[in-house]
Amino acid sequence: MAAATRVIASSSNTITTTLFSKSPFVGKTQNLSLRFKNNVQKRRLFTCRAIYNPQFQIKEEGQPETLDYRVFFVDNSGKKISPWHDIPLHLGDDVFNFIVEIPKESSAKMEVATDELFTPLKQDTKKGKLRYYPYNINWNYGLLPQTWEDPSFANPEVEGAFGDNDPVDVVEIGGRQAKIGEVLKVKPLATLAMLDEGELDWKIVAISLDDPRASLVSDIDDVEKHFPGTLTAIRDWFRDYKIPDGKPANKFGLGNKAANKDYALKVITEANESWAKLVKRSIDAGELSLV
Repeated sequence: MAAATRVIASSSNTITTTLFSKSPFVGKTQNLSLRFKNNVQKRRLFTCRAIYNPQFQIKEEGQPETLDYRVFFVDNSGKKISPWHDIPLHLGDDVFNFIVEIPKESSAKMEVATDELFTPLKQDTKKGKLRYYPYNINWNYGLLPQTWEDPSFANPEVEGAFGDNDPVDVVEIGGRQAKIGEVLKVKPLATLAMLDEGELDWKIVAISLDDPRASLVSDIDDVEKHFPGTLTAIRDWFRDYKIPDGKPANKFGLGNKAANKDYALKVITEANESWAKLVKRSIDAGELSLV
């Protein structure tokens, strides 16, 4: 599928994100309080018409925890598709597809290979060696398809930081350990603006709709109530995970706090708009694969 044909404006089968008017930041962490109004307008979301209701399977190539290991996505005809570009983002009613890269309670640093054809999942490397977190991650972790953090855009709300050139990350706080390549329907609850060596790397905190506690949480205050300490734990985990390798701690924008659902939806919408420009080649893709 040509990249330019993937992008269409949302139509009747894609519900435009509904935003609310609550204050965007939680004020409970560390007894600090930061609240102000967040005026966000509705925007069109972009998606892929050809496989809006995709049926696909996972095809593994190579052995796990080797340099050659890849997890491809294929449609019912056996044709490879891109999990980043071809799986739709938005499902309506503020529900999104989330692709699991790293299951909770695991440490192999899997990621979407944004520079390879069909963008399969692979284990990240550094200096030719496979990368692992120094300890297990405590939540399911992965990406939102059809999103992109634009490295040419300086975000004025987060210290003028530029995007990290990757899809938006999701931290899914449900109780079940998902599988690599599994696609979950999630609802966003909050977001953290992580600054990784100066690059903006959003973390959307979400929960899978199939989790038994999903109906209890709709926004950031619900997370504090039903998953106490989780937002702080997520922030601290991503702040500190590079320290054992001798690197400095990561930093966070937005006053070092998690922002609420409204703000998370704003981040997702803007990243989807950036992705749409990317696949329409309105922005230079560099080494990124658009297939």
